[in-house]
Amino acid sequence: MEYIHAALVLHAAGKPVDEQGITNILKAAGVEVDEARVKALVAALEGVNIDEAIKSAAVPVAAPAAAPAAPAEKAEEKPAEKKEEKKEEEKKEEEALSGLGALFG
Repeated sequence: MEYIHAALVLHAAGKPVDEQGITNILKAAGVEVDEARVKALVAALEGVNIDEAIKSAAVPVAAPAAAPAAPAEKAEEKPAEKKEEKKEEEKKEEEALSGLGALFG
């Protein structure tokens, strides 16, 4: 993951995402650099528009619109419903994150 972070730091700084830049960032962070992984990452990012990849993979975290007030008995959710809803949210988040990982090999 630190290899991808290094590439994103270079991109955010407006620097070319190349082997030397990634290696320098990783060494500065105290990471033992695997040159094969660096080369593979640079090759995988060749021709990729990183800004577009980030935009398409970003998951908006907007609060849902407020619902009209409901009667007291309907306003209370059962604990099982809350757990199920939470699991669905976690699953959606995991799917979105796995899609981002696929972009960077």
